[in-house]
Amino acid sequence: MKPAPAADRPLALVTGASRGLGATIARLLAADAYDLVVVARASAPLAALAGELRSHGGLVVEIAGDVSEPEVRRAIVAAVERRGRLDLLVNNASELGPSPLRPSTQWSLDALERVLRVNVVAPLALIQLLEPYLARREGLVVNISSDAAIGAYPGWGGYGASKAALDLLSRTLAAELRDRSVAVVAVDPGDMRTQMHQAAYPGEDISDRPLPDATLPFWAWLLGQPHAEISGQRFRAQSDHWGTPP
Repeated sequence: MKPAPAADRPLALVTGASRGLGATIARLLAADAYDLVVVARASAPLAALAGELRSHGGLVVEIAGDVSEPEVRRAIVAAVERRGRLDLLVNNASELGPSPLRPSTQWSLDALERVLRVNVVAPLALIQLLEPYLARREGLVVNISSDAAIGAYPGWGGYGASKAALDLLSRTLAAELRDRSVAVVAVDPGDMRTQMHQAAYPGEDISDRPLPDATLPFWAWLLGQPHAEISGQRFRAQSDHWGTPP
C-alpha cells in the first residue's frame, strides 16, 4: 500500500518511547500510518527504535532527553509546530524512585520531587504547551497511570502518589478541555515485564509478568473510540473490563 501523503497522516507524540510500553505503542502507531515524535532519555535505543519505525514509511522525529527539562519540552514543541497540529499525546515517561523500593518514611524529599516532576509536572507542561495543536485536530491525551495509584502498596508510596495525582489531573483536564474538543484519559497498563518493574524488584524473577505486547488489543480498541465518549475515563489495559466510571 502506498503511504498516505504527509499532510494527511495523523501525528502522535510518545514519551518514554525507547523501550517497554512506550516502544510497543509507538510500533502500533507507526504500523497504523501515524507520523511520530518519539522522546526518551536513552539516545541509542531511541535511535534504533526510530529506524525501525521509519520502515513503515512515515515521518519519525526522535528527541533524546528528559521531559522534565524545559529545553527538551521546547524541542518537542518545535517538532510539533512544524506540522502545526497533533492528534495524539501519550505521556508515558515515568520515574520509579528509589530502587529497591523502600517505605515512604525512608524516601528522600529530593527523590520524591524528582518523581513528581517527571510523572506529574512534565505531563501537565506538555499538555499546556501542546493544547493548541491538539485542539486543531480534536486530539486525545493519554496519561499512563498505574495500579499503584489506588493500591497503597508498601514501598510504592511516592510513585503511587504521583500516579494518583496524574489520575485526578486527567479527569480535571478532561472537564476543562471539553469545550476545546481535546479529550484526556488515564490508562493503567497493568503489571508488565519491563525494565522499570525489574528495577522495583532487583534480583527477583519477574518472568511471570506479561510483556507490554499484552496491551495491544486495548490500544487498538482505544484508538478507535470517539474521543468525546471516552474523555475523563480511567482504563485498565489488562482487565476483563477495560473501562472504569469517570
